[in-house]
Amino acid sequence: MARINLLPWREELREERKKRFLTALVGVLLLSAGTLFLVDRFISNAITHQDERNAFLQKEIVQLDIRIKEISDLRARRKQLLERMKIIQDLQGNRPIIGRVFDQLARTLPDGVYFSDVKMTEKVIAISGVSESNNRVSDLMRNLDASDWLEAPSLTEVKAATAGAVDQANVFQLTVRQTQPVVDEGAKP
Repeated sequence: MARINLLPWREELREERKKRFLTALVGVLLLSAGTLFLVDRFISNAITHQDERNAFLQKEIVQLDIRIKEISDLRARRKQLLERMKIIQDLQGNRPIIGRVFDQLARTLPDGVYFSDVKMTEKVIAISGVSESNNRVSDLMRNLDASDWLEAPSLTEVKAATAGAVDQANVFQLTVRQTQPVVDEGAKP
């Protein structure tokens, strides 16, 4: 019988399988490296794109913050202007009132009495003056109380002062509160 040695054939087959395996392994490694590179490039591009979007949003946020600050400044300026307008309107509205108060002070002044000092603090009027007698001061207080523009006269002080041997006068101080008359809306035509 003839002897056939199959060992070199098996060795060659084994070597060929080993080469195929190594080739497949290198192919898989190259394919994996390529896939990893592509995934890395995709993720890097996605991160770069998101960073660009974030930078754009940050820029827009800064612009919106500037606009919000401008709006806040405009609101504060508007509030100041409205306050000024209200003050001016109040002053314009009070202009005739001061004239009326002085008119009422002149109208309520009886003969033999004159004012030496008139001071107004908010709605309270402090009056200093001289009268010929205490009765004249009483008349003045009744007249002030009867006025529509003045209320609650309060006598602070009355002193007798003699300028000479014949003339005798009384120096007085009183306060009165300024008010506005109530307008009857039914009486208007």
